Amino acid sequence: MSLKAFVLLAVSLLVAGCIQSGGLSELPSSEVRDYRGEKLSSVNDFRENSIKGPQYINVSGYRLEIGGLVERPLSLTYDEVVGRRRYSKVVQLDCVEGWSVKLLWEGVLVRDLLAEAKPKPQADTLILYAYDGYSTSFPLSYVTDNDIILAYRMNNVTLPPERGFPFQLVAEDKWGYKWIKWVTRMELSDDPSFRGYWEGRGYSQSGDRDKSMFS
Repeated sequence: MSLKAFVLLAVSLLVAGCIQSGGLSELPSSEVRDYRGEKLSSVNDFRENSIKGPQYINVSGYRLEIGGLVERPLSLTYDEVVGRRRYSKVVQLDCVEGWSVKLLWEGVLVRDLLAEAKPKPQADTLILYAYDGYSTSFPLSYVTDNDIILAYRMNNVTLPPERGFPFQLVAEDKWGYKWIKWVTRMELSDDPSFRGYWEGRGYSQSGDRDKSMFS
């Protein structure tokens, strides 16, 4: 056998071995702070202001429930959610406390998840619930007409528990209290009068960032 043929055989065996052993594995990633020339905040540039402190969710038993006024209720594992088509976008979060962060968010589109559940015609409101009992809501059109991300990564790293692992809503153009963390359930409703945790305490129902934070 010629030297060239031997080298080709050796390479083919190595490649085959990699494939047979389960393919490539994702290596640990590091946080990005610059994206396409735009400076980003750090995943640590947040103030802890959740109602019950950081939540630590065991992903092995986690399910994202999508129900209410839908034709096809869903109960998805973490891997089933992150295995869908992923999207990324730089979006700024503005907290009513006066601080802001600009981060690269990565996740799935909410409207894609809802499309699989097939909302019923009378559904006009999306209510989201969190692991710690927090809740908020939006007109259904907000998530169907816009590229609203349910994020599982920020700045190229998996969401830390303090930041909402496994999923945080990237409520673009909304005040920070609409950016619900630790999302466990999405419920389709025909009740636009539903008030979430802070909305029920006098904060604006719409949460539009260009308007007053209070009702």
